[in-house]
Amino acid sequence: MNIAEIATTRRTCKAFDPTRKIDPTAIEQLKTLLRFAPSSVNSQPWHYIIASTEEGKEKIAATLAGRFEYNAPKVRNASHVVVLCVRRDLDDAHLQALIEQETRDGRFATPEAKEMQHNARVFYTTLHRDQLNDLPRWTEKQIYIALGSLLFGAAALGIDACPMEGIDAAAVDAALGLEAQGLRCVLLTALGYGSAQDFNATLPKSRLPVASVISEI
Repeated sequence: MNIAEIATTRRTCKAFDPTRKIDPTAIEQLKTLLRFAPSSVNSQPWHYIIASTEEGKEKIAATLAGRFEYNAPKVRNASHVVVLCVRRDLDDAHLQALIEQETRDGRFATPEAKEMQHNARVFYTTLHRDQLNDLPRWTEKQIYIALGSLLFGAAALGIDACPMEGIDAAAVDAALGLEAQGLRCVLLTALGYGSAQDFNATLPKSRLPVASVISEI
């Protein structure tokens, strides 16, 4: 695999072909990428909702009105749409679920190692919630790590993608009942295959020169 070639040829898809669907085996691989994305202190503050049915996609597309209407066709015509959500709070129940899962997965050689991991996660969660007052921002950072994995993985599988922040996140929350689940939408990502109307497919990629963005010491 030439990762540089993937990085230089992937693009944001601006128009999807509604007749082309992603193979289920590829979707399972992308689910694995999302589930195993890195996160600070393995906090895993995310939840992903994947819409593949016409009904599911329409529920999301209907929230894209007014100034966000231009994104509705992407949602309707994509094969799958991922709603990337974060937890509204990293409460004790979530932190306990994490430490119990890590225990089942055999991550701790001693009880002391388990306690150290749990205490570190509690410390950082409390720090961001109660002292820095930026817990939502901190958890959103983790979502964007997962997004990077998703976009690169999709490109490696030959799947086109379009991440969208041009959305009414509150409307998505309401349409999907996310607040009652302790979740909130951060962004959407449409997945599928570009159509002939995808103008971005024929445009050259443009990035600043390497010397402008990378220094070595």
